[in-house]
Amino acid sequence: MTNITGRVREAFRGDQRVDADVLIARLDAVRRFLTAVDGLLPDAELVPAHTLVERAGTRLALSRDHTVVALAGATGSGKSSLFNALAQLELSPVGVRRPTTGVTHACVWGPLEGANRLLDWIGVLPRHRFVRESALDADDETALHGLILLDLPDFDSVQRSHRLEVDRLLGLVDQVVWVVDPQKYADRVIHDSYLREFHRHRDVTLVVLNQADRLPPAEVPRVLDDLRRLLDTDGLTGVPLLSTTAIDPAGMVGLRGALERTVAERQAALRRLAGDVDTVVAGLDELVGSARPAGGPDDSTVDGLNRALAGAAGVPAVTEAVQQAYRHRAVAATGWPLVRGWRRLRPDPLRRLHLPGPADAGADAGADAAESLVAATSVPDPTAAQRSALGLAIRAVADRAAADLPAAWPGAVTAAARSRLGDLPDALDRTIAGTDLGLGRRPLWWRVVGGLQWLVTLAAVVGLGWLVLGYALRALGLPALDNPMVGQVPLPTLLLLGGLLAGLLLAALTRPVVRWAARRARARAEQRLTAKVARVGEEYVLTPVRVVLGSYAQARDALKDAARR
Repeated sequence: MTNITGRVREAFRGDQRVDADVLIARLDAVRRFLTAVDGLLPDAELVPAHTLVERAGTRLALSRDHTVVALAGATGSGKSSLFNALAQLELSPVGVRRPTTGVTHACVWGPLEGANRLLDWIGVLPRHRFVRESALDADDETALHGLILLDLPDFDSVQRSHRLEVDRLLGLVDQVVWVVDPQKYADRVIHDSYLREFHRHRDVTLVVLNQADRLPPAEVPRVLDDLRRLLDTDGLTGVPLLSTTAIDPAGMVGLRGALERTVAERQAALRRLAGDVDTVVAGLDELVGSARPAGGPDDSTVDGLNRALAGAAGVPAVTEAVQQAYRHRAVAATGWPLVRGWRRLRPDPLRRLHLPGPADAGADAGADAAESLVAATSVPDPTAAQRSALGLAIRAVADRAAADLPAAWPGAVTAAARSRLGDLPDALDRTIAGTDLGLGRRPLWWRVVGGLQWLVTLAAVVGLGWLVLGYALRALGLPALDNPMVGQVPLPTLLLLGGLLAGLLLAALTRPVVRWAARRARARAEQRLTAKVARVGEEYVLTPVRVVLGSYAQARDALKDAARR
């Protein structure tokens, strides 16, 4: 038995102590991870992490002076016998009827009051709690003070409620002692469904081959070696393995010594939680990976999005209207005064779109503070092709931004890119209506040309009036006016014909300038509209995508912190 105890100590010798502050920092990192991915990843993938944070917080808030150790095993493995032998009292029923253990029993070494809150959380009924205190023991049981030993139901019970209870408690206890017997130590259920799942909890796992007295002494080492091989296959290399027998006190020395060491170290709860963190981090690692994605889509993808948004917003139609409106207003300002009134009777192209017209062109409707208050425009609705192009551009943004992300994230990026798609039409319309199209002020040259037109028109009117007056005087037999001559042409005739010809010539010379200036006005308006539309794309498409990418970066960094031991 001394050799067995030595083997147990050797197994525990390499265990490193878990620093409580480091463990709490790792749990905080898991919380940060959950905060970062909230609403972005499927909830089903995050259940283990949420459960860990909740359980760990509760366990650390409860007594750290107690260590909860569970005896787990199959039907007939002798768990209850070991439980009673360690307590040296008949606390858990033992019998031949299966399953024998239907509820969890607890034995507390030391005052029961200090462990009650912990047992309440674990879920052991008060009538199944026992205290291991006796004046007859003197100091014999002092080494186990702080131990809460649980006798679990059989995990292979025919009653499903027993199996569910075992699974629940295995997620709460600090350490598990797996009890196997010589007949079923290689049972597939315990290895595939339980032991293999505890490979990240090697520091708080102990395996005992119970009922070793049923084997010939020479067979015990062979069975232990075979069981060790199976444990190594399960990923439990280095886990302490003992042989026990409940009918002989000497057969309990190794197990009792292991429990005494566990209680003395006060590390089982921290090691269990550290193993839980390792398990959760390993499960979350495939959701995050190690790639560092770009900060967003590349410039060419963004340019494609902006072009699609401009098309859907009706920027081509608006800029065409700007060009026509410039020509309309320029001709009205610089044309022959006698036909200006006729020009003004024609509707302003921007007015037809409910965009700033001549009367309100001076208002800076593009002020950001007023964008949400402008009226809706009559810009034509996007065509099916334009809507399809916009959808493809948004999808391209999401695909490019998520190109380097793990499989769980592209869906979240796509959802973010499309999250405000329903608000885009109104936002684009408000942007078009609130953009200063550059027609707010009349150019100086309009005024100069307009003034010249009025001068030549006035000259023509003076000449015409002079001629009419002279004709009237002659018709009345009154003395004729003196008509000065300019060369061979009378001055009134020169004023009339010269004014008319000068006005027509000035209008003809101004027309190419108006067309050139209208094209420039269209280019400026297109530049302003494109910039404003790009801001809409930034706010409604790119920013949500970058938020998800930022959440991914935060989740990745948090998971790295959670993985540090």
